[in-house]
Amino acid sequence: MASSAAAIVSGSPFRSSPLIHNHHASRYAPGSVSVISLPRRVSRRDLSVKSGLIEPDGGKLMNLVVEESRRRVMKHEAETVPIRIKLNRVDLEWVHVLSEGWASPLKGFMRQSEFLQTLHFNSFRLEDGSVVNMSVPIVLAIDDDQKFRIGDSNRVTLVDSVGNPIAILNDIEIYKHPKEERIARTWGTTARGLPYAEEAITKAGNWLIGGDLQVLEPIKYNDGLDRFRLSPSQLREEFIRRGADAVFAFQLRNPVHNGHALLMTDTRRRLLEMGYKNPVLLLNPLGGFTKADDVPLSWRMRQHEKVLEDGVLDPETTVVSIFPSPMLYAGPTEVQWHAKARINAGANFYIVGRDPAGMGHPTEKRDLYDADHGKKVLSMAPGLERLNILPFKVAAYDKTQGKMAFFDPSRSQDFLFISGTKMRGLAKKKENPPDGFMCPSGWKVLVDYYDSLSAETGNGRVSEAVASA
Repeated sequence: MASSAAAIVSGSPFRSSPLIHNHHASRYAPGSVSVISLPRRVSRRDLSVKSGLIEPDGGKLMNLVVEESRRRVMKHEAETVPIRIKLNRVDLEWVHVLSEGWASPLKGFMRQSEFLQTLHFNSFRLEDGSVVNMSVPIVLAIDDDQKFRIGDSNRVTLVDSVGNPIAILNDIEIYKHPKEERIARTWGTTARGLPYAEEAITKAGNWLIGGDLQVLEPIKYNDGLDRFRLSPSQLREEFIRRGADAVFAFQLRNPVHNGHALLMTDTRRRLLEMGYKNPVLLLNPLGGFTKADDVPLSWRMRQHEKVLEDGVLDPETTVVSIFPSPMLYAGPTEVQWHAKARINAGANFYIVGRDPAGMGHPTEKRDLYDADHGKKVLSMAPGLERLNILPFKVAAYDKTQGKMAFFDPSRSQDFLFISGTKMRGLAKKKENPPDGFMCPSGWKVLVDYYDSLSAETGNGRVSEAVASA
């Protein structure tokens, strides 16, 4: 049952771009890597190469951006809609996600029926009776005053922080925002200190507004990274150009180390052994909201670039592109969203690390989620049956070889697990990790980031990490 990504054709239009390169890296636990994706009852015979990319959820990739020929008219129309709703940063990121079809078959912010199915079933049913996975609510909150002003109107214009029209939301439905229930069901706790909940839910309005989106033009951030923000349709075109017969996706929100590279290289080797001729990696770092102590996107992309330039990754077999979603840190619930979105981008294999989308408990000294539950949930999740999951061994630093290697429990004393906390501590102190943990130029970017952070703090400026959190 491998709906594989097949195609023909040659060169990539992105060859001149240093980041569309080899494969790699998990955004999860920087010191250890594990797992990937393939359905339970899949035999090697079932994995025969088939023509065409895997179908998006619902059979059609949504594109909610107004056609260029109609943009002038629609922008004028947006100006005439009397009610305007201002989007915050996270709202805008969700508009971006929806507009490009990452959440297909959603056509806009969720109405109540979609919201309730997502909250209680981690999926929703289409008109033909089929089920698609949808584990995190994609909703827009409004306050009492906005609800009153909307009244009986059936559409509103969504604007950015300075009032520029971004989209029109049509055939709207307004319903109660059950904040406590939403937080409890998404995170499994209502403890204070959940980064996304505090950023986007607890202080948000008491109502949710759903409807169909007409996005006036492609979302751009003008931060020098827009060239790496490929939409699912652009990614599919790129996979076809490269003649991919399988696409395996890897999400990350951390710097890339050599353990990730080992995992990616071995993944491709295993796919080749299964009979695929040209498996292509989608290295898809998360680009939306992250918590304050994560390395900001701009620095992560610099670090990835150095890793690629040093030849740790193969530019012929990897496409690097930013995934625009905000990060919820909702563990097994959120990892389903990450996997589902990559199906829409054309991936039929998904790699998942230890404790995917996890974080430490906000008020207790323990992990919020069981480290193994994410990969187990992916193998059972409704609507993800088409996604392939391959179990992998953990990678750690082998002191006897001086490099990252797959962990061998029979000689556990030879291995060193370098946690994210330890890695950040070394970088802050400008100390080097063991040789073979990360390429030197990539490590230097990390050291430079923490150095700049110290300088900004000393000068009384707000650091990029906090500003982008």
